[in-house]
Amino acid sequence: MTSDSEAQAVEVVSDPGCQQMVGYQTQFDAAGTCRVTLDLAARHLNRHRILHGGMIATLMDVACGHTAGRYFDPEGNASVVTVALNLSYIASTSAGQVIATARTTGGGKSTAHVMGELHDAEGQLLATATAIFRRITPR
Repeated sequence: MTSDSEAQAVEVVSDPGCQQMVGYQTQFDAAGTCRVTLDLAARHLNRHRILHGGMIATLMDVACGHTAGRYFDPEGNASVVTVALNLSYIASTSAGQVIATARTTGGGKSTAHVMGELHDAEGQLLATATAIFRRITPR
């Protein structure tokens, strides 16, 4: 059960487009950790009926990108673009929920380096990512 103070500490991020199409949820906890969750459905699976690698890449990019944005601005208002996203697929899943998390490992004035992990609801590691993001000025 979640206390009222814990519930208030969670920040939900709503993005148009891809988030609505894919169906993932993005949240930050009180410590600033980004969690991207997805309840798997048939549309997220490949022809082998396991989570599609492109869905994994999307979830990892979102978790890592939001984390990079917080590196530049704790309020999450920094705009970033992906420079590099390297994935390692470790295990497969076909049902339940998956959770992507990330942490910043370094950076400077205009780039952030981030590592991410994707787990299933039981905690099994499904994929890892290393990523580089560049801060941009929106047009």
